[in-house]
Amino acid sequence: MDALLENFFNLAVYQQVLPYLLRGLWTTLWLSALVIPLGAAGGLALALVQTQTHRRGLGWSVIAAIDFLRAFPPMVLLIFLYFGLPFLGGDVPKLVAIVLAFVLNSASYFAEVFRAGIQAVPQGQMEAARSTGLSLAQSLRWVVLPQAVRQVAPDLVGNAIEVVKMTTIASVVGMPELLRAARDTQSLVYNPSPIVLAAGLYLLLLWPMTRWVAKLETRRGAWA
Repeated sequence: MDALLENFFNLAVYQQVLPYLLRGLWTTLWLSALVIPLGAAGGLALALVQTQTHRRGLGWSVIAAIDFLRAFPPMVLLIFLYFGLPFLGGDVPKLVAIVLAFVLNSASYFAEVFRAGIQAVPQGQMEAARSTGLSLAQSLRWVVLPQAVRQVAPDLVGNAIEVVKMTTIASVVGMPELLRAARDTQSLVYNPSPIVLAAGLYLLLLWPMTRWVAKLETRRGAWA
């Protein structure tokens, strides 16, 4: 028991490394705050093209792009952008590579969620909106999308949670986010307690969001 406390729940080590981990947590937060809106916006754009276009070739191209990005591991994509493109003469800054890789990956998942929400809205809603004189864009903005977002709100929040967890991958290119800070401090104190503390910080950050997803799921069940 003493060995367990000494190696994983060492309060002295926690106190020593906490300032470094909080800086890493801040990096995780602002990176997530940057990627989530961009990924959601990109996903919505892809979903709108997929569901509203009458050009079959364009629709199939969007579907292929979404499937490819969902199947392609985000870590591999990040490594390719950061370490691979320089061989083609393109020097990609670290932050640009991270954001681009994460946005491409998250947009593909957000696109599927938005598509499901849009297709869950009865077609008659769009027809009724157009019959009142609203344009296609106005009908989508004021009639279809609010209903679609309400239908898939739990899935949207769930995707946001996955983006926060995905930020740990940024450590492979040296971004000092929370996991990287924990690994660096672990090597300095020769004790795995920083990893345990980082796990606790992730839990404090993500647990309220998972409870929010559960409440949204309950509300969706009530609406159904």
